[in-house]
Amino acid sequence: MRVVVPFAAENPKTRLAGVLDADERAAFARSMLADVLDAVRGAGGTPTVLATAPVDLDAGVRVDDRSLTTAVNAVLEETDETVAIVMADLPLATPAVLERLFDADGGVVIAPGRGAGTNALVVRHDGFRTDFHGASYLDHREAASAAGVETTVVDSHRLATDVDERADLVEVLVHGDGRAATWLANHGVRIERGNGRVNAARVDD
Repeated sequence: MRVVVPFAAENPKTRLAGVLDADERAAFARSMLADVLDAVRGAGGTPTVLATAPVDLDAGVRVDDRSLTTAVNAVLEETDETVAIVMADLPLATPAVLERLFDADGGVVIAPGRGAGTNALVVRHDGFRTDFHGASYLDHREAASAAGVETTVVDSHRLATDVDERADLVEVLVHGDGRAATWLANHGVRIERGNGRVNAARVDD
């Protein structure tokens, strides 16, 4: 299956600035991308990284600096083949969970993220277009329904866990076993235990 992996190549993950500096955020984003590419290949997919700027990777790269929605829809408009879209900040993704996504029936298959976002899609209907603004999970379901397209939802903790905030790093440290989790451990990011919920902190914080 053709799999598009959108990737913000410039100044990624700004909301992690309280934990990682700019160079570290860039390196961590690349480690998450590597985990996603490994999982896509392990699930039998052929990944193309849809990057906002040129980037040197062991995968095909297509550069498009337009908005996420516009860039992804440009890919969909070029083909009538099935296309999957898997976000680059899903370091808990595994081949098994992506196989479940790819194999699910439906003209549109959606893996929702937290907060009504969309973290992965499989598009089999040539009239469907994405809209990644705001509550995109709800918007994608409504768009599919309006087009008369059968929608399947894949409920997965691993695909729902996109990493944007400091608290999200806890999920990587607890459940991850790939490059992103190793990168955090090697750079002194640890689970901080308190009286309430755990958080992630640098050893030297």
